[in-house]
Amino acid sequence: MRTLTITTNPDWKSALRAAGQRAKQGLATGEYQGETLNFETPGSFFSRLTEKRWQLLNELLGSGTVGVRELARRLGRDVKRVHEDAAVLVELGLIEKDESGALACPFGNIHVDMVMSQTKRVA
Repeated sequence: MRTLTITTNPDWKSALRAAGQRAKQGLATGEYQGETLNFETPGSFFSRLTEKRWQLLNELLGSGTVGVRELARRLGRDVKRVHEDAAVLVELGLIEKDESGALACPFGNIHVDMVMSQTKRVA
């Protein structure tokens, strides 16, 4: 089962290095380390992962492969809008599209890790 952790970290280089270290550890041990998707800010996270996209993702999680029309029917939404939202999720790597255009979520578990911390402010 694949696991995805979604993070927010403005230091994308640090997030990339951490993912590289996990991959290196996974290669050394032969154990799956999970996958990470980082957004630089909570704003960028929420602008790409809207409520309707979360609903779409939730519907696909554990559902196998589902056609866009069937997914729209299950969600009670317009096919065109579901197609547009699915395209964004495919671009982000949260879902995958097969040769016929059907959609699937490759992850069995998605974890969101958002941390806000106090930063020093220079007066």
